[in-house]
Amino acid sequence: MFLVGIGISFLLHFINKPGDAAHNVFLDFFTSIVITILVWEGNLRLDDWLNKKLPWVGNAGKRIVVELLGSMIYSAVVIYWSMLFFNRFVCPLPVADKEAFMSTAMIIGVMVSFILLTVEIGAQFFKNWKASLIEIEHHKTEVVQAQLQNLKNQINPHFLFNNMSVLSSLVYKDQDKAVDFINQLSKVYRYLLDNKDRELVTLEDELTFIRSYTYLLQIRFDTNIKFDIQIENHVLQKLVPPMAIQILVENAIKHNEISEELPLTVSIKNTGDVLVVTNNLQLRTNTEPSSKTGLKNIKDRYHYFTDKPVEVLENAQTFVVKIPLLQSK
Repeated sequence: MFLVGIGISFLLHFINKPGDAAHNVFLDFFTSIVITILVWEGNLRLDDWLNKKLPWVGNAGKRIVVELLGSMIYSAVVIYWSMLFFNRFVCPLPVADKEAFMSTAMIIGVMVSFILLTVEIGAQFFKNWKASLIEIEHHKTEVVQAQLQNLKNQINPHFLFNNMSVLSSLVYKDQDKAVDFINQLSKVYRYLLDNKDRELVTLEDELTFIRSYTYLLQIRFDTNIKFDIQIENHVLQKLVPPMAIQILVENAIKHNEISEELPLTVSIKNTGDVLVVTNNLQLRTNTEPSSKTGLKNIKDRYHYFTDKPVEVLENAQTFVVKIPLLQSK
């Protein structure tokens, strides 16, 4: 405000030089600064008042018109009466220069007010626009996290139901196997508890979990199910969504016959940075009721982390799912 006031005073003296040699230039500077403060602070108070009475949201066009008109009228009135006060009580202006000086002061003052007001309105628009973008991104993040958590939660009830069913039957058939089953099941649920809030885990951790999970399945199916896990060491630190492999293994069991005559073989291997889960296809005649969320769940979860597709390939003999291994950031 001080700099603007001094600048306006210099400009007025450059355009209209007072004819009175005894004219006090420093008094002009002081007066110009005081008028600038009055105009500036008054416009800020007007802006605060309009923020309450006529907020920008939903009233942008009307607000611009009202604020511009109000500011221009206020600035013109303050400048005019301040100049009259200066002329009458502080330092009379030369008669020959009075009208020209006051007109120039009015024009320059109103123009400066208009420029400053334009800058202020632009700054407010930019500030509100930036705040709205941050808020939008914040809500997007919350929505994505909620959707991802919902997808993760779809797994646990189904997984728990299947394992409790197995355990209840094992308790009556083979208590030793039931004890082993419980021990491995505790490891499986320890993994679930440790990773319930994580979006991605290392392939190494996931495979440790899968080995406990497949052990449970082999207790249930004995030699009727076989697992072939061959993973190269250099991809063990790549990332996958928790329980992604378990879903694929569970789907293979759910939809295929498993017996001595028709053993099921599930292969888990990697081809470069792609994990390939394959099972021989021998579809059940009476399939279990399915929520059809398994593969969709995996695809949706991958959608949050990469554009690389989850591939599903099927022929008369095999069913193959390829999921990308993700790079840690």
